[in-house]
Amino acid sequence: MKLETKRLILRLPIMKDAKDIADGIGNLDVSKWLLVVPYPYAEKDGKWFVNHCKEKSKKKPREDYEFSIELKEIGRIVGGVGLTKVDRRQGTGTLGYWLSQDYWRQGYVSEALERMIDFAFNRLKLRRLEAEVFKGNEKSAGLLKKFGFKHEGTRRKAVVCKADGKIHDAEDYGLLKNEYKKRK
Repeated sequence: MKLETKRLILRLPIMKDAKDIADGIGNLDVSKWLLVVPYPYAEKDGKWFVNHCKEKSKKKPREDYEFSIELKEIGRIVGGVGLTKVDRRQGTGTLGYWLSQDYWRQGYVSEALERMIDFAFNRLKLRRLEAEVFKGNEKSAGLLKKFGFKHEGTRRKAVVCKADGKIHDAEDYGLLKNEYKKRK
C-alpha cells in the first residue's frame, strides 16, 4: 500500500530504507521527542523496525499503518508517519510522525499528515484520531492544532523517553472526523 502527495510517497518501510531511517531518527534532536526510539539509533535498529512494520502489516484486522516518508525529488526516506492502535469497532486510531532534521520547516510533515488524516477518516472510516506530544514540543503541538486537533488534557509525568531517559508530561490531542471536515 502506498499513499501519494505532490512531493511525497508514503509507503511501508523496506529494508533499503534502514540506513535513511537510522540517519534521520538517530539524531537526538529528533529522537528526544519520541517515546520508544532508542539513542543512539543504528542501522540495525532501522532493520529491526522495517521487519517489525512488515510483521504488523500482516495482522488481520490491521491495527498499524507505519509509512516511510519518501521525498520524490531525491528518492530517499526523510521521515515516518504512522497510524497505530487502529480500532475499527471504536473508530479510533493514534497518529504519530517524525522528520529528519535536515528537512524541518519545509512543509513535508504537514503534507504527510494531510494525506494520513484523509486516509484515516475517508478510507478507514475512523471517527476519531488521537496524538500525544511531550510537553515543550511546541512545533509538534502547533502542527496538530493547524489540522484542528484539540488539546484534551495533560498527563503529568506520564512517559519516559527511551532516547534520553527523561520523564515528560504527555499532552493529549484529539480530532473528530466532523471537526476535520468543517476545517476543509
